[in-house]
Amino acid sequence: MMEGDLRQPGFHLGPGALGQLMPMYLSLDTACRIRGAGPTLLKLMGEGAIGKPLEEVFTLRKPRSAAQASVLLRAQRLQMSLRGTPATTFKATAVPLLGDGVLLNLSFGFGVRDAVRDHGLSATDFADTDLAIELLYLYEAKTAVMGELTRMADRLRGARARAEEQAATDPLTGLGNRRAMEAALDRLLRGGEGFALLHIDLDYFKQVNDTLGHAAGDHVLAEVASRLRRSVRAGDLVARVGGDEFVILLGGVLDRTALARVGATIYDHMRLPITHEGRPCPIGLSIGAVLVGPGSDQGEAALVSLADLALYASKRAGRGRMMLWNADQSVSQELARADAAERRIMTG
Repeated sequence: MMEGDLRQPGFHLGPGALGQLMPMYLSLDTACRIRGAGPTLLKLMGEGAIGKPLEEVFTLRKPRSAAQASVLLRAQRLQMSLRGTPATTFKATAVPLLGDGVLLNLSFGFGVRDAVRDHGLSATDFADTDLAIELLYLYEAKTAVMGELTRMADRLRGARARAEEQAATDPLTGLGNRRAMEAALDRLLRGGEGFALLHIDLDYFKQVNDTLGHAAGDHVLAEVASRLRRSVRAGDLVARVGGDEFVILLGGVLDRTALARVGATIYDHMRLPITHEGRPCPIGLSIGAVLVGPGSDQGEAALVSLADLALYASKRAGRGRMMLWNADQSVSQELARADAAERRIMTG
């Protein structure tokens, strides 16, 4: 129907042919009133656009305005957008019609993806020779592939993180293991801020295993781990480094007073007895501690060895107490201990 407006002397396209070749054309008279449009563009504008001035239907961006067809012809390459919502943008080329008026051939350019989405367009709305749909399919395929690759990479990163966490976690207690302790100790030494290292050993644990069984022993280890975790700050490391041995690393703890408070808190949390299937599991804690000053040049093995010496001193002094290995590496000082009533509860 609209293509009939173009059948002037010398114009030999039959009805519908122009719309098939150029589904987004506009034909304008010399005063820039819309005389006809291709089927796709008519779908976007609506039938009521025919007969209206171009600038009533479109916002011109290049040129800024056009009351005469000659202005469009001088510009040749046009930029315009539909008025209203969505304000779909177009690029256009202007050529003169035989006789009078101007023919515009519009395209979406880089906005084709948004236009297809906003107007529900399909392959039938484009010329058979238009590569826009093929490019859009390629874009969508690439987006889908990239999305799947991103999800796969996220899954791999998550699996790697879980594997690394499992490799550094004690499966029984959920605490860090020796590997986690060594990594955290290395970070603290390289950071140079100073810290405290506590080596903890359970007293009388072998008797619990021998008399009540390994299930009771596992229960004791898990419960002690939970109480140790509650005794320190969220950022402090608590690790199980052996059968009934634990290590705590306290970043920024630099003096005996702060260390003594931690020891007192640990023994306070151990005050309540541990039971398994209604039977008491009498155990105690001995603790050896080392204070590491800022910028210390001592190695990891040396610090662990000093904590071991302090732990042995705690055992020799009667257990149920925390001993600090002094800087001169010769004597130990008691910083905290379970009181007499507590020791009776823990040891039976």
